[in-house]
Amino acid sequence: MTEEHYIGVDLGGTKILAGVFDSDHNCLFTDKNKTKAELGYEGVTARIVETIRGAAHLTGIDVANSKGVGIGAPGTISADGSTVLFAPNLDWRDVPLKADLEAELGCPVWLGNDCSVAAMGIHRSEFESKPRDMVSIFLGTGIGAGIITNGAFLSGATQAAGEVGHMVLDPDGPVCGCGTKGCYEALASRTAIFNKVKAAVEAGEKTLLFDPESGKPFNKVRSGKLRRAVEAGDELATRVLDETCLYTGIAIANLCNLLNPEIVALGGGMIEQLHETMLPKITEAAVDRMMPGARQVSIVATKLGDHAGITGAAILACDHA
Repeated sequence: MTEEHYIGVDLGGTKILAGVFDSDHNCLFTDKNKTKAELGYEGVTARIVETIRGAAHLTGIDVANSKGVGIGAPGTISADGSTVLFAPNLDWRDVPLKADLEAELGCPVWLGNDCSVAAMGIHRSEFESKPRDMVSIFLGTGIGAGIITNGAFLSGATQAAGEVGHMVLDPDGPVCGCGTKGCYEALASRTAIFNKVKAAVEAGEKTLLFDPESGKPFNKVRSGKLRRAVEAGDELATRVLDETCLYTGIAIANLCNLLNPEIVALGGGMIEQLHETMLPKITEAAVDRMMPGARQVSIVATKLGDHAGITGAAILACDHA
């Protein structure tokens, strides 16, 4: 009997990760590329195809012979799963990603919101579908979440539920990519950290995150470099990370007071690199602001790490196929 394969793709603002999975949700091979959002929709779509074909090549299969591809895409997805309606970190509006990829790949493609898809991977694979009420939050280029309540994913009236990154935590805060001031994402994402560090460097502060003698432009803060700077006692890196932990704790407290989940699972690049430093601070900030009835929650870092998104996307494809 021929083994069935499913391909999961995690499309982010910084990178594209694709993985080939068997029918038991085991990841066989992965491939990764930078997103390069500045290339526009057609350029990024070509890079998605390249990454999928790279993972399939490593596995020794033809993409067209797979059972299908699941994709977690950032932003709001149409109710029929065909269109990315709005992805601020990619500057996409109303793009027909499903049809365009099916035409290129020759197999079925299913779309879901990246954070909801990653939350599905954590819930189904890591926690074996046991929690009835669970929130997964992902800290990366942006911030998003997947919400499970009473055993079902919360999708909302227009499939837009879970955009916790756009909860306003400071109405006088910086402008977010969505156009609103003071969103959680504008205060605590890796993009927000970069903006804070850049402003501090321009004001004359020193940090291990930027070497002015290198001659290279300061245009990004990688999670691994942030971890190394914090471990070395860098005051600026520590301060901005503490702010991220505080705002994340406030966001979690709000969600726990509202939804009363059993588990809050944290993922994304920053959590993968810095969970030992961040989790205690996030937990303290959250519990201090929770109502007593919500404090039984477990706040944990996902063990799936970078594979949460592709695992959930493969499960999405498997469920639909």
